Amino acid sequence: MAKPVVAIVGKPNVGKSTFFNYIVGKKISIVEDTPGVTRDRVYAEANWRGRDFTVIDTGGIEPESEDIILSQMREQANIAIELADVIIFLTDIKQGVTSADQDIAIMLKKSKKSVILACNKADEFGTNPDSNIYEFYNLGLGEPYAISAANAKGIGDLLDAIYEKFPKKDLNEEEENITKVAIIGKPNVGKSSLVNKILGKNRVIVSNIAGTTRDAIDSEFENEFGKYILIDTAGIRKKNKVDERIEKFSVMRTMLAIERSDVCLMMIDANEGVTDQDAKIAGEAHEAGKGIIIVVNKWDEYEKSTGTLEKYKKEVYEKLSYLSYAPIIFISAKTRAES
Repeated sequence: MAKPVVAIVGKPNVGKSTFFNYIVGKKISIVEDTPGVTRDRVYAEANWRGRDFTVIDTGGIEPESEDIILSQMREQANIAIELADVIIFLTDIKQGVTSADQDIAIMLKKSKKSVILACNKADEFGTNPDSNIYEFYNLGLGEPYAISAANAKGIGDLLDAIYEKFPKKDLNEEEENITKVAIIGKPNVGKSSLVNKILGKNRVIVSNIAGTTRDAIDSEFENEFGKYILIDTAGIRKKNKVDERIEKFSVMRTMLAIERSDVCLMMIDANEGVTDQDAKIAGEAHEAGKGIIIVVNKWDEYEKSTGTLEKYKKEVYEKLSYLSYAPIIFISAKTRAES
């Protein structure tokens, strides 16, 4: 079963990154007093009461801002909201309910997601912040939790509330020995063609247009060796090309697919060789500790001579030195496997 996803949202400078760092147990997000420091989503794994989950930190939401950077931060937060199973709406108890908080609350209610309201910096009101928390009921998001991310006050109760909102585990799925395989790589390297070849049917749309697969798509497969879930993912473009909202959504989906997989098939276009972007994608899977198989696709199109196979393998391992343990398979996903 996929890990639950928790997104932390709120206006700038309410302590989202401090809260994120405390939950995941290490300083990943940059923490400064300057609003807007966290300009992109940051995500990491966490655990509470034996349940693993993914936490997404987001840039502060400024609902009415026309500033380019702030509007991009708002867009990133919207994407995180779409991905989340549970949303933590973090506010500043010192500031009270602001117009920005009200606008964000409306946005969250429209999302139809499970939302937990947290009022941060409660430690600055001594032992009794209750008198300052009552107005937050007016946001219409249920009971607010008074916390201090900096001093870990009230975090346990808040995490318990998050835990109760997680999707229930599928016991039947957990009992079965299913291997989850994520097919990763740049756009248009043949990931969907490979899935369709394995399944023997056109489960995934195949097109020469890079980026046809916008989301992570699961397909069940079984053979004499066992049961599998194949996760076809959207290709990750270079960062300077990830401009559209739908592309940003696809990148996060791919990263989450890597996280929930057991094995990653890292697909490379034989004609292009290993690119910097291939190295980045493979590095994400390697850092996540996943088993990796390097799949060189479109091998039928590559011009060959004596010793081509071994020379190509050597070049791949030179560029992906950290994957020297990973086997390399040469295929043509549209026709048949070569080796």
